[in-house]
Order: sequence, then structure tokens, then C-alpha cells
Amino acid sequence: MILHAGLHRVLRGVRRWRGEGAGQPIPVDPELPASDWRHLATEIEATVENKGGPVAARRRAGKIGVTYESLTPGGRLRFFQKLAEDFGHEDQQVNRAMDAVFAASTREARRSAEDELRRRLRARREVLLRRLAGLDDGLPFLIGMRSELLPHRRRSPELTALDGEMRQILEEWFDVGFLNLERLTWDTPASFLEKLIEYEAVHAIESWDDLKRRLGPGRRCYAFLHPGMPDDPLIFVEVALTKDIARSLEPLLAAPTDPDHAAHAERDSDTAIFYSISNCHDGLAGVSLGDFLIKSVVEELAAEMPGLKTFATLSPMPGFRSWLVARADGDGALLTPEETAALGDGGAGIAEELDGLIAGPPRPPDDPLLSRVEPVLLRLAATYLLETGPSGRAVDPVAHFHLTNGARVEYVNWMANPSPVGWDRGLGLMVNYRYDLRTIETNHDRYISDGRIAAADAVRKLAEPPKADGGRIRRS
Repeated sequence: MILHAGLHRVLRGVRRWRGEGAGQPIPVDPELPASDWRHLATEIEATVENKGGPVAARRRAGKIGVTYESLTPGGRLRFFQKLAEDFGHEDQQVNRAMDAVFAASTREARRSAEDELRRRLRARREVLLRRLAGLDDGLPFLIGMRSELLPHRRRSPELTALDGEMRQILEEWFDVGFLNLERLTWDTPASFLEKLIEYEAVHAIESWDDLKRRLGPGRRCYAFLHPGMPDDPLIFVEVALTKDIARSLEPLLAAPTDPDHAAHAERDSDTAIFYSISNCHDGLAGVSLGDFLIKSVVEELAAEMPGLKTFATLSPMPGFRSWLVARADGDGALLTPEETAALGDGGAGIAEELDGLIAGPPRPPDDPLLSRVEPVLLRLAATYLLETGPSGRAVDPVAHFHLTNGARVEYVNWMANPSPVGWDRGLGLMVNYRYDLRTIETNHDRYISDGRIAAADAVRKLAEPPKADGGRIRRS
């Protein structure tokens, strides 16, 4: 769905470029064979070298964009590969620039040589990418290009570098100082609300009535916008106003239908729960907007409702099930030695039940099997949330997002979302991340510098191996 929307934005952009004089696509086969690449590369070279001046270079960039749009998926991949291979930096020029830096004998000569080195280190393809971004509707075009590159970026070091350059350009364009926060209401134009329905990636909006409830009393919804894309939101944030931290999803999605009751409940609220944060564009993956996003919404809510004292999320654990599968396939150690010893003969049965649970279909919340394995799954979930990978970042992507932004892991919630989607993401479990404004910066710094995950004592205790009594696991 998001990819389709991205291609729609590409088409919209190139149609406008045709109107600006870009003309027809450069005549190439849609599969972009080698002979046709050479023809296209000539145009790219002229654009990079600014031949004919900036107006001509802009027109060529538009024509290259129109040509890219005409390619098949395979042709676009070849476009990325050849652009990455043929329009990097010149090694000999970089070497000469480095020699000049080392040879500089004065401060002024050193600065000049360093400036030249920086210029030579910049890949030549960046000139084309920046020209594309600078066209009318060029930003969504570049975002759409990157969304198509992302699945292929690990194929070669050159494609990885190309992706990094696209991301850097987008980070410059999407600096937080350029972004606007807007609250959506039922009075927001329907064309914009349709985008919320389309982009909602966490909890699907089932109908217009469902959307109306999410915009009504006791609820808030915000969109982040960029002035270069005023009708195309970057991120949607949905918030529920509650009494205390919500630890189950159903009450948040089934908002009260009585407006008077909902308005009264809103006045009594002391907690804001972020229950859905949807990135609208795959091509902006890795472009950091989250810190600004969370703080902006918190500040907006705190100004509107001074009685709000707690800010937290109710979040999925999208990698939990696959982590369990990998762990079971690796050494089968879902149960700790302490658990296995404490359970005695019951240990093998619990381990077998866990294997079937992980691989099988959703179970109803009252299934007796769930009560037997609940302590083990809660321990495994806490262990998963507190685990870091070789890079020092949390293994769960949602955890990494919130920890990067200074949150702490507050609660692990049993059967908080037993729906098929919730089961597929995390066997029905969800997690609360709490944003305490007094500790956000400290939590962020410790996580980024040392990989230290901020977590409540209850979560850390939950990760400890439980004891067992009579074949049933219990906590001390």
C-alpha cells in the first residue's frame, strides 16, 4: 500500500516536470540494457557537470526523472547499480587531495586542502540526487526512489553507499526545524483523513465510524508535515487520554460512543497513551524524526491539558515471535536450566507446548495452555526487550525507536492484543514505554553511548528465572 502510494507521488512529480519542459523520456528500453545505459549516462554526466548552466541542468534532471519512471522494476535496479558504480568519486583525485592536506605547510593552505578533499570525497551522483530533490515535487520523488532502493541496498557496498547518500540528503531536507505539527479532527478535509486510513500501519482503521471515534473526545491525532509536501503527511500519531497507564489495547480502540461520557472521561484523564505511530513513507526509514515527534506531541498535550502527568505508549513487539523461533531453532533453550530443573518431569511438556504455541495459530485468551506457559513467556518477553545485539542496540525495532528517544520499558502486558495481528506480532503481548520528561535525556545518552536500556525494576525482575512448584511455574 505504501509502495503504491510512493509510485503515485513519483508519477505526479514527473507529470509536472514534463510541464516545466522536461519533455519526453530519454529513449531507452524499460529494462535498461547496457547500450541504453550509456545513452542515459551521457545525460547524467551533463547534469552532474552543470553543462549549459543551472536551468539546463534542472531540465535534464527532470528528463532523467521522467526516464526513471518509464523503467521496469528490473530497469530501475540496473539504474541504481550503474549510478552507484559509475558516478562515485574519482580515487586518483581523492588521493591527490589527501596528499595536499598532508603537504600543507600553513593553516590557510591546510584549510583550503581540506575543503578540496571534502569536495572530492563527495560522490558525483550526489549532484544528480540533489537536483532531483530540488525540483517541484522532487522530495516525494526522491523518497519514492529510496523506497525502491531499500530492498536492494545490501547487494553491494556501492548500493549501500548510494542509500546512505539518499538518506543524508533527506535528513537535510527533513531537519526538524522544517516540520509542522497539526492536530486532525473530524473537520479536517476528507482527502487528508483518507491518508490516515491508508497509512495507518499499526492498528487498521476499519471504517469512517472507527476513524470518527479516534478523532473524538478522549482521543487525539496529530500529523507531521513538511512545507515541501504540505498535502502528504510524514507521520501520524494517535493518542488516547486515560486514567492511569493502559495495559490492554481493546479499550483504546473501542472508544466510548456516548459523547458526554467521553468528554467527562477526558476531563478526568491524567495519562496520554501513544497507541499508534505510523511512518507514512518507507523511503524515510532511518531519517530521525522520532525525538522531535514525541516531544512536540507531549508539549502540545501538556499545554492543552495541564492535568496530564504521565506519557506512555502501548506498543507491539514485532520481532518477538521470530526471536523465539530463532532461539528455539538454535539451541532449543526457551527454558532456562533453573526452570527445567524446577519443573522436573513437567519441563519437557512445557517446552513442547511452547514450541507448538509459537508455531501454531492464535489461541483464545482463556485457553488453559496459555495459563501454563504465561510465566515463561513473560520472562522471555522481558528478556527479549532487554537484549541488545552486536551493535549495542535493542533487538526489537520498536524498542530501539522508543529507547533512542529517551523512554524506558515500563510494563510487559499479557494478552494485551489477542487478535490475529497481535498474535502474529508478539503472541498477544504488548509493552508500555514511559516518557518521563525528567529522565528522557539521561536515558537517551546512556542508550546511545553505552547500549544501556532503561527499564523499570518490575521488568528486570520479570526477566529473572522463576521458580516452580508441583510442575507449575510460579514467581517468588
